Amino acid sequence: MTELERILQESMIWVEGLAAVVSLLYYNRIKNQYWKYFTYYLVLMFLSEVIGKWGQFFFEYNKPAFFNYFVIPLEFIFFYWLYAAKSFGKPKLFYTISALYLLSFIPNEIFMTKKIIFSFSYTFGCLILMGLVVMEYYKQINSSNILDFNKNPMFYINLGVTLFYIGTLPFWAFFAYITIYREIYHIYFSYFLISGIVMYLLFSISFIWGRRNS
Repeated sequence: MTELERILQESMIWVEGLAAVVSLLYYNRIKNQYWKYFTYYLVLMFLSEVIGKWGQFFFEYNKPAFFNYFVIPLEFIFFYWLYAAKSFGKPKLFYTISALYLLSFIPNEIFMTKKIIFSFSYTFGCLILMGLVVMEYYKQINSSNILDFNKNPMFYINLGVTLFYIGTLPFWAFFAYITIYREIYHIYFSYFLISGIVMYLLFSISFIWGRRNS
């Protein structure tokens, strides 16, 4: 890991913490809305990253299993819920895509060796999320409130998800091959960290500038 990557990695954790703190500061405004679950999500993600960073100093645990079977599925399923069930108002779509995503773990278990990231299920989960992101952009573009896009919290969330999850999809999908080409790997890994920082900053901005009316 390069010095820049170390700095970015440390920064990303604390920016996640910042997003969690900002969401807690605005919690009273959203405690009676479904957006309160976004606060819970951000706090849980920060705690998960803290465990991933320093947990081994306090207790023994399987770090790859922790992220592959808990953190990453939680990330995808939460965003499926936020987009499909809440933004689009289609709970059946949420249940369907969540079930399909969970079924994608079967090929990982049967055919693929255990890695830090399960490439097939992660890629499949990202492709589903990509579809939801495109649908959200379409919804925003065709909204009667398009001129007030900067007041829509989903605008910032969607942009952050685009930069991080969709932007880094090739990196994790072809991780085994990219690692062979170290220069490309370091460039893309730096982008992964930078986009993560930007995403959590956008999540913070969604609380500060976005108006949550439901």
